[in-house]
Amino acid sequence: MTTASMNPPRATSLDPSDWSQLRAQGHRMLDDMFDHLAGLRDRPVWQPIPETVRGAFREPMPAEPTTVAEAHGRFMRDVLPYSVGNTHPRFMGWVHGGGTAEGMLAEMLAAGLNANLGGRDQMPLEMEKQVVRWMADLFGFPETAGGLFVTGSSMANLVGLLVARTSALGGQSRKTGVENAGGGRLVAYTSQAAHGCIAQAMSIAGLGTDALRLVPTDADHRTDIVQLRAMVWQDMAAGLRPFLIAGTAGTVDVGAVDDLDAIADVARTCGAWFHVDGAYGALGMLSRQVAPRLAGIERADSLALDFHKWGQVPYDAGFILVRDQADQLAAFASPAAYLSRHPRGLAAGSPWPCDLGPDLSRGFRALKTWFTLVTHGTNRLGAAIDNSCDLARHLMARVLAEPELELMAPVALNIVCFRLRAAPSQDADALNTEVVADLHESGIAVPSSTRIRGQVAIRAAIVNHRTVAGDIDMLVDAVLACGRRRQRIQNTTVQPVQEFAA
Repeated sequence: MTTASMNPPRATSLDPSDWSQLRAQGHRMLDDMFDHLAGLRDRPVWQPIPETVRGAFREPMPAEPTTVAEAHGRFMRDVLPYSVGNTHPRFMGWVHGGGTAEGMLAEMLAAGLNANLGGRDQMPLEMEKQVVRWMADLFGFPETAGGLFVTGSSMANLVGLLVARTSALGGQSRKTGVENAGGGRLVAYTSQAAHGCIAQAMSIAGLGTDALRLVPTDADHRTDIVQLRAMVWQDMAAGLRPFLIAGTAGTVDVGAVDDLDAIADVARTCGAWFHVDGAYGALGMLSRQVAPRLAGIERADSLALDFHKWGQVPYDAGFILVRDQADQLAAFASPAAYLSRHPRGLAAGSPWPCDLGPDLSRGFRALKTWFTLVTHGTNRLGAAIDNSCDLARHLMARVLAEPELELMAPVALNIVCFRLRAAPSQDADALNTEVVADLHESGIAVPSSTRIRGQVAIRAAIVNHRTVAGDIDMLVDAVLACGRRRQRIQNTTVQPVQEFAA
């Protein structure tokens, strides 16, 4: 008897020995998540993580298996109750979408398929291409347009900037590098209210943040067009080369929308690439209220957006749309031998997504986006966006009606920045900062804080499709109650407004 026959090879398949048992457990897991989504209002928005729970996840990696039921139980006990809470209708801290049950189911299907959407001739890519065509139609882009799913708008803005850089310097710059490409020193422009990922993209692209001009904003927190023109002409007179102007459709702090038509005019005049960061605001094109404010977005050379914000697709689902796919190919296509193409077989279907962006390994983000668009329809999604803007105006009215509160910025879309008025002897910035933390720990509502004109403001970003007027009123009432308590008991540790009734 040989050694091999005495010691047969160990089974390496990770499939279950009993599919029926796993199927039953899967049903329980799905039921638990449906129950969780259906009962969100009965739970705190957020709660602090106990140190015992946090510490339990410092254990070493297991060598032996445990059951799916045990792993699921631990998720329900130790993970679900302590998540960020953006599915909750009173989560208003950051511009996070609430997700949908349909998107959750689509994510399960995508995981079961386990497709790598880097390339090759497969039907999931046809679904992604359909979403690209839908977006090109929505934003008035030509048939030459290309698009790509990415992790989020930080990556989408980076891709847009890299395409703009290659367009300005030529394809040879990918070989010789930016410094040796010639064409003068490149400079870019965006507003002081733009998201920090634009500056980060300049850094990653090797152009440097010193080459990014931050344009002052007007009274409505939009790019000051007069200042933009002056900065562009000054740089051109100094021998610099404007290569990109980035407008914003929905600024991170107050939701302001730049005058995109005017920015497009400046970009065309100086020969710069016109990019729009529409991380959440761009999908306002689905809304009757917001779409008119986005005039000029159809003139963009590239557009970044997130489906996981106003589109309510589960994280993550970022997207970049480029006016001419040829520009994407020039910036990213690679002739690697193992990615060689053929007119037939699985190696057909060129160009592939890996030719249009930096990723070769890519998940099936298009499926949950397609599911959300198809199962709800654009009219319903647009109505949800309209409702979030209506609720922002309701919050604004509540703020203006309360003598203890003050509005800190115009309400452009769905973000409201306000704050408590402090007593003469009290630090208003400290008061509002602590009130935000008190609200988080109470579990009642989650706003965030920001600075407007150098002053701390409470920021409520109303994105979740589940939010109703009663949630807005609960937020305002809790801010007032917490503020009054803090103003009564200065310089002492206070308890949260109330314990959330489970």
